[in-house]
Amino acid sequence: MRPRHLRRRGALAAAATTLAVLCAGQTLAAPQATAAPTSTPHVRTSAASEVHAAEDAAARAIAAALTDPAWRARVRQAALTSHEVAVTALADGALKTTLASADHRIAAAKGLGPGVGPLLRLRLGDPSMRGALTAGTEPWVAAATSDDGPVTAYDGEGGTHTLDARETPARPVYVVDLDGSRALAAGLDVLHEELARRGVRSAAPAAEPKRARTSAAAAGFWTTRIGAVSLSDDEEPWIKGDAEIYTLVTGFGHDGKVRVDPVDMPYLDDDGTVYRPQQILVNWSSYKYDLADAVMMEDDGSTNYRDLAKAIAAILLTVTDQGAYIPLVNAVLDAIPDDWWTDDPDYVDSWYTLARTDNGTRYGARGNGWMTLEPYFVQEL
Repeated sequence: MRPRHLRRRGALAAAATTLAVLCAGQTLAAPQATAAPTSTPHVRTSAASEVHAAEDAAARAIAAALTDPAWRARVRQAALTSHEVAVTALADGALKTTLASADHRIAAAKGLGPGVGPLLRLRLGDPSMRGALTAGTEPWVAAATSDDGPVTAYDGEGGTHTLDARETPARPVYVVDLDGSRALAAGLDVLHEELARRGVRSAAPAAEPKRARTSAAAAGFWTTRIGAVSLSDDEEPWIKGDAEIYTLVTGFGHDGKVRVDPVDMPYLDDDGTVYRPQQILVNWSSYKYDLADAVMMEDDGSTNYRDLAKAIAAILLTVTDQGAYIPLVNAVLDAIPDDWWTDDPDYVDSWYTLARTDNGTRYGARGNGWMTLEPYFVQEL
């Protein structure tokens, strides 16, 4: 599942205009807002290109190795019995070295540390290919694309084949992709650390909610919990795998400064499906007002999380508390340079002014998703 997203084309200067209208007296320094991320689009494009180049090199190397009957049988067995195959661990010899090198290139391009571990995964492009693969049809190998254009697949002799991303081929195709869950979890940690380093308060995505800073701290604290959530249906290409969804919750901390709290949503795999995670979305003890915003995003594989944090921080640090809540969705979206809105990271949907008392279904601003929210009091043990 990969929800079809609106590619937002807001100029950075538009963030200043939007916020000025929303709150009288609130102004942003236009030169700062415009100048800070000027080099980011180039960095972002290079990161995406580097990730895809590494995946493509891995696909070509795996295809060439399939001429070995023993390796071909191992991969076939693994692909038929697992949704995703940790292909670097499965390989040996020169192929293992090649794939390990590709893993390092990908981690570096995404701004992740070397300790993230192997990210490359191999999967069968579509369940309909299982019969032909079982029958012994020679599979081709392709890298997962980050757009809806033609797919280049490789055979064992080094030949290339152009496939339609919208029409599932009859021939089995192994797709080289990333372990999105591992990459996203590591990336959100980097995002949290980098935002904090740049002066934007942020709670670690896996951290337990902090206790409220009130006289009621000994008793517990209020949160907003997701009872159910669903994203709209679409018809995405067979070459793409499961979505990797996360949400950036934004608001003003107790110090009056903007904060961004990443929330990982690893269960949101299939569109048109209702999930009931009972997940805490907002920890109100971290916020000055009882209002917050949420921007839901999807990582299609080549997000550089350090650059993402840099772009967001450049805008949000110019927003100051004026004694009344200011919606921050537009500021977050406009902070991301236009060149990033190709496929990664995708804008899924946004929710303005979530309140602590919200109890019921809230639809996203662009109609791509909905969440059923409820106040939830976390009782101290």
